[in-house]
Amino acid sequence: MTPLMITLLVIAGIVILIAIGYMNHVVENNKLEKNRTRIELNDRLRRCGEITETFPGQLMTPRLKLLLTRLELNVNQRLLNLDKSNASLKARITELNALVAQGESITVNNPPGPIQTEAKAKDVRFLLEALHGQVTRAAQDGFLPTNEAKHWIKEIRHILVLLHIEFFNNLGQHALQQGQPGQARLAFERGVQYLRKQPEPVVYSQQLQLLEKQLARANSMVLTNLEPAEDEVNELTEGLKVADADADWKKKAIYD
Repeated sequence: MTPLMITLLVIAGIVILIAIGYMNHVVENNKLEKNRTRIELNDRLRRCGEITETFPGQLMTPRLKLLLTRLELNVNQRLLNLDKSNASLKARITELNALVAQGESITVNNPPGPIQTEAKAKDVRFLLEALHGQVTRAAQDGFLPTNEAKHWIKEIRHILVLLHIEFFNNLGQHALQQGQPGQARLAFERGVQYLRKQPEPVVYSQQLQLLEKQLARANSMVLTNLEPAEDEVNELTEGLKVADADADWKKKAIYD
């Protein structure tokens, strides 16, 4: 064997080793990418399920339910592409396809969940943030058309406003029931201010009028509670009774 042939064999061996190393690297990267994609898709699936199952019934519409079902279907189909023999995924996809076929006639079974505490309001807001993320990612993946994604982003903002309206109203009503008109006034006032700051306040004009009426009612109760009873006798009322006419401005200052 000539030196040239030996050199060529050595070079060929090196090339083969490099090729094997490269192929192993590619295979390993593909495995890592599939695992990363699988973890991400399972996380998205978990979030979709959490929103679908725990979203308050009074805020869940058939259209929103249908969107969540479509998003879940898309994620399951992508997972099946990574594991084509997964029987549970195939069964779930069949179920979801049947639900999607119902269109906006899809059944909404979510029970109402009154927003009566700040903690509950935060929980629902986090669900809306998760939904926003799901819609955005679905648009980036090309699953949702841009126009539809924009529509749902706007709808999510609308639901967020409805959440705040319900929260402030329930908070105020609860305070009134507890005989705390001052706390009720604060809650209704926060609601009014929140709606007035909306980019399109006219959309919520009816809700704003209702909150303004509740605010006026609570404010009237607060002022009424501040007035002394007619038969109340104390140092203040006695002092006012004996005050001369020149002290009228003092009375006004006290009651203002």
